Amino acid sequence: MGKYYTRACNFFYGSNSRKFVKQKLSLPLCGDHSISFNQIELFIRNKKSIKTKIINLKDLKNLPRLIRKKIFLDLKKISLKREFLKKKSHMIMGILNMTPDSFSDGGKFNTLKKASKRIKKMKSSGVDIIDIGGESTRPGSKIVSSKIELLRVKKIIENFKKKFPKILLSIDTRKSSVMDYSIKKKIDIINDVSCFKFDNESINSVKNKNLWKVIHHMQGTPQTMQKNPKYDHVLLDIYDFFEKEINKFKKYKYNKKIILDPGIGFGKNLKHNLMLLNKISIFHSLGFPILIGTSRKKFINQISGNYDTKERIGGTISSIMFSFSQGIKIFRVHNVEEVKQSLLVFETLLNE
Repeated sequence: MGKYYTRACNFFYGSNSRKFVKQKLSLPLCGDHSISFNQIELFIRNKKSIKTKIINLKDLKNLPRLIRKKIFLDLKKISLKREFLKKKSHMIMGILNMTPDSFSDGGKFNTLKKASKRIKKMKSSGVDIIDIGGESTRPGSKIVSSKIELLRVKKIIENFKKKFPKILLSIDTRKSSVMDYSIKKKIDIINDVSCFKFDNESINSVKNKNLWKVIHHMQGTPQTMQKNPKYDHVLLDIYDFFEKEINKFKKYKYNKKIILDPGIGFGKNLKHNLMLLNKISIFHSLGFPILIGTSRKKFINQISGNYDTKERIGGTISSIMFSFSQGIKIFRVHNVEEVKQSLLVFETLLNE
């Protein structure tokens, strides 16, 4: 017997969506009645083949009982409100790289004065989360010691929650010692691109802590991830990865405090990235909030070619708006101000 995956599709927005949900003609996406759907794309995966078909919700009753049961469980998760968002319709995670070598802004904010100024600027631009990192994980980057990494971020983390109590603080690290220090300073989110696999102690640092953990997908390591990445089916392979990692956390406390990040550009080529973004709503059936980081990524250059720009704001915003239209609500970005403006306008247009 094959494995079945449910992806919400055929979306409605604004007043139409709210009307259809009220009339029970569509289901709300992640508890948001302003975005709803009335079809699913069903993926059937066997050992040697993957088939898909589009099914109207009203026709699900005609499916075999076991398949119908699986889909109904998925639909329940797809429709549930995401606790992380609370009352917000979207959340912007602003990137603060305290590094000399990050792929886009290395060296721009790696002093206490520059970083503090940057945080204040992002705050005034509407940021919800600051994601601070002291080690670059760009393709081909070098590993830095825990001591150096902690020195880079320590001063900012130390008093962050006192200065900015309404902003969530995320630490972008793969190292348990950096996590441990950050947890003592009341960090809200641990964002480890290795999914707690780089450092054997990292899972012990976070497993029973009342904070959000990002389950991030990366094939390989930053040093190897872009050397001919391969998948059987990138969408379903990453879904299976998420499912496996979520199950690992079930035995720990606070196992609902999980955020999923498919890792755009982390061990993926252009075709993989496009497939993930095009059908990203499949991950809603896992029942957790989804974060994406497309900001200034290489795939934008691969698509735009001669029309590439230094900060790739246009491509970043396009990918965010497309993802938002599929119910993604958390975005990790460099250009907070432009993304905030775009989301406010786009949401208003959708809700008319």
